[in-house]
Amino acid sequence: MILAILQARMSSTRLPGKVLMPLVRQPMIVRQIERVARARRIDKIVVATSDRPEDDAIEAAVRREGIAVFRGSLDNVQQRFIGALDAHPADHVVRLTADCPLADPSLIDATIDLCLAEGADYANNTPKGRAHPKGTDIEVMTAAALRRAAAEATTKEAFEHVTWDLWNQPDRWKVAWLACEPDQGAVRWTVDRPDDYAFVAAVYDALYPKDRAFTSDDVRAFVKSRPDLADYGGDRRV
Repeated sequence: MILAILQARMSSTRLPGKVLMPLVRQPMIVRQIERVARARRIDKIVVATSDRPEDDAIEAAVRREGIAVFRGSLDNVQQRFIGALDAHPADHVVRLTADCPLADPSLIDATIDLCLAEGADYANNTPKGRAHPKGTDIEVMTAAALRRAAAEATTKEAFEHVTWDLWNQPDRWKVAWLACEPDQGAVRWTVDRPDDYAFVAAVYDALYPKDRAFTSDDVRAFVKSRPDLADYGGDRRV
């Protein structure tokens, strides 16, 4: 059983409410869930949001799409993940964040496959110097590793970043990395600022009406055809 947990909140400091901003007439989080749901190796998706009143809107938006929701601490995201795992037991957990509407289902599957094939406690697709684009980040871990890390966590970083101890202490865990050649770590597809949202909205407006299952290669080809988007906002977009 492989459970994808998508963490989301309305209180983003740089772009508040971003997860519900529209992309082709639907909230951004709904568009991301559409893409994540195409991953063949994921058995279930649950959105983990906070128990604060401002996040009621997130629960309402995703429940309309038939997606499960777990609500817990705003600040201790790690315990929110444990609560979601308790409510939806699984063997492996895929950690995703709700600011990645260009999530790549094929990369999700490849990272899961790597974790399983290597018998790893933890795997991701952003190794230093060989990373996939920001906004296609995936973390996969065994439920046992997540539970152990949470039980031993004592720092603010661990509580906030969930997998902090897993990737910062490779001597304690069996870790696997899905490398990208050449490195694409400087390419920015995440949504954290207004210019990020404008870039992603342009991608969706161009590609989604033609093919709802557009790929990362389709994004690259589109951006290459639009020189005005290649370094939009001062960051590499392709």
